[in-house]
Amino acid sequence: MACATSDPEFTMNDTTYDRIYTIVRQIPIGHVTTYGRVATLAGLDGKARLVGYALFKVATDSPEIPWQRVINAKGEISHSSLREGSDYLQRALLEAEGIQFDDRGKLDLKRYGWPTPWA
Repeated sequence: MACATSDPEFTMNDTTYDRIYTIVRQIPIGHVTTYGRVATLAGLDGKARLVGYALFKVATDSPEIPWQRVINAKGEISHSSLREGSDYLQRALLEAEGIQFDDRGKLDLKRYGWPTPWA
């Protein structure tokens, strides 16, 4: 599925966070993408950190925005004391979707990355 800022879902009235959330809602169960890729798909090249800020504002029990499916470019969950344990919840949620992590806490972006194919 291709996404771009010319997509009719994006209007001039959408906020930046709305654009990010529109992309994140498209990530299918059992797949992940990176903060940087969400930024690019939302027309926010180079704004990966902004994606992180937007997802930090999402409630961890939100059924509408699958925040757990966004990880860092290394194929890892980004750990932070500010997340108050949600980084461990993120891994549990991803594992419940069938995503496997290796011994170093990394997952295979070529296998689980979205949109496919992963470059």
